[in-house]
Amino acid sequence: MSGSHLRLVLNGKSAQREDVRAAVGKVRDAGHEVSVRVTWEDGDTERLTREALALASDDGIDCLVAGGGDGTVNAVVSTLHGDLAADDKPPFALAVLPLGTANDFACGMGLDPQDLTACLKIAAEADAKPTDIGVVNGRAFVNMATGGFGASVTTETDPRLKKTLGGAAYLFTGLNRFAELDAHEGRIEGDGFSWEGAFLALAIGNGRQAGGGFQLCPDADLNDGKLDLTIIPAPQATDVPDILGRLLQGGLEGLRGAVVKKQLAELTIHADQPLQINLDGEPLHSADIEVAALQSRIVLKRP
Repeated sequence: MSGSHLRLVLNGKSAQREDVRAAVGKVRDAGHEVSVRVTWEDGDTERLTREALALASDDGIDCLVAGGGDGTVNAVVSTLHGDLAADDKPPFALAVLPLGTANDFACGMGLDPQDLTACLKIAAEADAKPTDIGVVNGRAFVNMATGGFGASVTTETDPRLKKTLGGAAYLFTGLNRFAELDAHEGRIEGDGFSWEGAFLALAIGNGRQAGGGFQLCPDADLNDGKLDLTIIPAPQATDVPDILGRLLQGGLEGLRGAVVKKQLAELTIHADQPLQINLDGEPLHSADIEVAALQSRIVLKRP
C-alpha cells in the first residue's frame, strides 16, 4: 500500500523538539513520506504554503500539515483562502500538528497535543472532512474571532488565575477592571437577527474554544455552514459582584441566561468606535465589520 505524502510546515520554535522528531520518524516508519519545511522569520509560513500550493502536483502532496499554534494554522488557511479563486479548493487536505501554547483549534476538534505521533498519523491516515472557515472583512479565520476587552486584559491576567479558571480568567480579569473599561456600543445584525447595546466581549466561532480552553461557542460545528455568535452584554456596575461569583462557580456556564447566542451564516457589526477583533489571535481593527461563513472551503484531517 502506498503511503501518504505529508508536507509539514513547522514553526521554527519547535524544530528542535525531540517529540516532534520522534513523531515524524514513527510516521515515516509506517510507510508515509513526511517532507519538512521549517519557518525562520516572519512571512515564512505564508511563503512555504504558497510553495506547497505550486508544487502540490509535482511533489504529490496529499496533506499540508500546519505545525504550530493557532497562529500558524491561521497563516496557512488565510494564505490558501487569499491565493485561491472563490470556487477553487486546495489541491490537498489540511491537518494540524499542535505545537502552540493553547492549541485551542486542535483541542477543540479532538487532537491531543501530548500525543504528537497520533496527531501526525491522523494527518496521514484519517479521512479528510469538509470544513468551513470564517471571513471577517475579507480576512480568514478557522477557529474563532473574538473582540471586546482587548490586549490589555490578556496580558494582565494572572497565570495562577488561568490555572483555576482556564480561559474564563480573561473574563474574570475584565470584570474586575470593569470601572476602567470603556464598554463597546454596537449593533449586530444578520439572518433575521438584530441586537443592539453595550457589550463586554463577543465571539464568533467556527471552532468551540479560545483563550486556552474557554468554550465561548460550545455548540459550534466545523461544517454546518454557520458561525456561532456569543455576546456578553455589559452589566450594570451593581451586577458585577454577582456575575463574578457566578463566573467563579461555573465558568461561562455560570453566565447562561446572561449571554446572547445565535447561529448565523452572515452578520454585520457596527460599533461606535474601532473594535479590536482577534482572528485566531491575529488582530484586526474596525468599527464596521462584515462576517461570513464559507461552507466546506477546505478539507481537514481530524478525528
